[in-house]
Amino acid sequence: MTDSNADKSQQRVIAAQGKAAVLREALPWITRFHGQTVVIKYGGNAMIDEDLKRSFAADVALLHFVGLRPVIVHGGGPQISALAGQLGVESSFVGGLRVTDAAMMDVVRMSLLGQVNPELVGLVQAAGAPAVGVAGTDAGLLQVRPAVGPDGEDLGLVGEVEHVDTSYINELLDDHFLPVVATVGRDADGNERNVNADLAAGAIAAALAASKLVYLTDVEGLYQDFGDPQRQSLMSEVSADALQAMLDAGELHEGMRPKVRSIVQAIKDGVPQAHILDGRVLHAVLIEIFTDEGVGTMITNSGREGTA
Repeated sequence: MTDSNADKSQQRVIAAQGKAAVLREALPWITRFHGQTVVIKYGGNAMIDEDLKRSFAADVALLHFVGLRPVIVHGGGPQISALAGQLGVESSFVGGLRVTDAAMMDVVRMSLLGQVNPELVGLVQAAGAPAVGVAGTDAGLLQVRPAVGPDGEDLGLVGEVEHVDTSYINELLDDHFLPVVATVGRDADGNERNVNADLAAGAIAAALAASKLVYLTDVEGLYQDFGDPQRQSLMSEVSADALQAMLDAGELHEGMRPKVRSIVQAIKDGVPQAHILDGRVLHAVLIEIFTDEGVGTMITNSGREGTA
């Protein structure tokens, strides 16, 4: 063997050893979470960028094939806003929630059930996993009541989750399917309502007794002193109580409030861990679940406060 061929062979061995080391690092985490339910709220740039879409779908398929029970929960904020603009339906928000009249509810239904859900199901299926699209109105999954804004504002056809009937989701999981849930719900009068996907994901995770609740966003995680370039720092770990204090003090950006509210409630309802991850990072979910380092911000019931 020439020196050149020997060098190439050695390089291949080193590369293969690196891949093997990654698998070896993942093994304890695969063993730990085998058979456990993980709820992933799909959002942010990960649901817009084509490469990130395919990468996310393949990563979730991998979770399924190594024995976890992933459940994807999605909204479709960018798609809803884009379609509303095309149809001349005005978008407005109160407390991070989209005000939804009858015209906007039609847009929500078309976007979530006609566009986002089937596309995501198709991507996961193309990655090899048996995904099934689920509407929150299927089999009474998301039972809701009329929601109001933080100061009692009328939000129209916005729903607040009152009860989650997990029977259909559990049947799918037990039959080794991967549920992909679109967040529309139904109230006691039979009306369809728009449900914030962050809040729905937290309620579904608690009802399923999930081991993890993961949110994909367009930020690296939660920041302490956000907005102050000299002081802001990424919080690697924080407790639900500290998050509640930040909510009460009005320290969070309006768009982050539903997410944090849902996390705090899910932790109180027994979900051991929640994670806010940067969905712009390829394989963020796999890094968080299957490596020692993790990324983003982890929230626990009594986590130690720490910054990255």
